[in-house]
Amino acid sequence: MSTDRDPRPEPGTRLTFRWRKWDGATHWEHDCVYLGSDRFGYWFGQPVGWRSIRPGREFSAEHPNVTLLPPSGDYAYTHNAAPARTKVYIDLAWDVRWSDAGEPTGVDMDLDVVSHLDRGIYIDDRDEWDEHRVAYGYPLDIVAHLETLAVDLEKRVTVGEAPFDAATADGWLARLAALDLR
Repeated sequence: MSTDRDPRPEPGTRLTFRWRKWDGATHWEHDCVYLGSDRFGYWFGQPVGWRSIRPGREFSAEHPNVTLLPPSGDYAYTHNAAPARTKVYIDLAWDVRWSDAGEPTGVDMDLDVVSHLDRGIYIDDRDEWDEHRVAYGYPLDIVAHLETLAVDLEKRVTVGEAPFDAATADGWLARLAALDLR
């Protein structure tokens, strides 16, 4: 992004994380709060009751969660607080970044890395990935990069490498809990 101003708001600022699909169609929009940054990237939080919506579906967060937007812009990592059954959900993405409007945005690229208490750690939505990479004509270099990245992230989550470890997420969940968001 070529801008002279820092697009990041002050920690504690409410905003919307806006996802779209490769063709530009609206996808998920998550109400969240900017928490700050560390060596891994930018962190956002979503307290209990805050909304996530996409065409045809809406839900409110049942558990607090934090999301990391790394500088690479090719995934967004979400860690859900206990007692959530899905502990980790990583959306593989393209062009995840701060928008000119000062909010996080990105292209959801279908593949996800998930850590679920009952199902273990796995790469999800391969069927949607196969369908959309043909239908949308994903460039081959992006396909190769994201397929390799999915396998790498699955391994990193499995071994609990930071930032995919509980300690890193717990620190950001504590920061979220400390905010007065009334």
